Amino acid sequence: MVFPRSEWEKFRDRIAALPMQAQWWKRIFLGNAMDVEMDASGRVLVSPELRTAAGISRDTVLLGMGGYFELWDAATYAAQEAEQMKGEMPDVFKDFSF
Repeated sequence: MVFPRSEWEKFRDRIAALPMQAQWWKRIFLGNAMDVEMDASGRVLVSPELRTAAGISRDTVLLGMGGYFELWDAATYAAQEAEQMKGEMPDVFKDFSF
């Protein structure tokens, strides 16, 4: 996930407030977070450690998710999307108007 600073601070505070039984997930989310800067061309360098952890090889997909972005390996995203499209749309969308 890629957050603008203001959204990250909200997310960070929510995660930090979780109870002790979530301690390892708190470590995963908060302990692996890092600041990144855009270069002059508007690109963001994702560290090799984060690319490996996310399974990102070469081609990527950047998805806007409202208050944050998701960065996916393109092949992994395509496979996940195809798998989801085979199933039924979740019930929460039954009364949703597009």
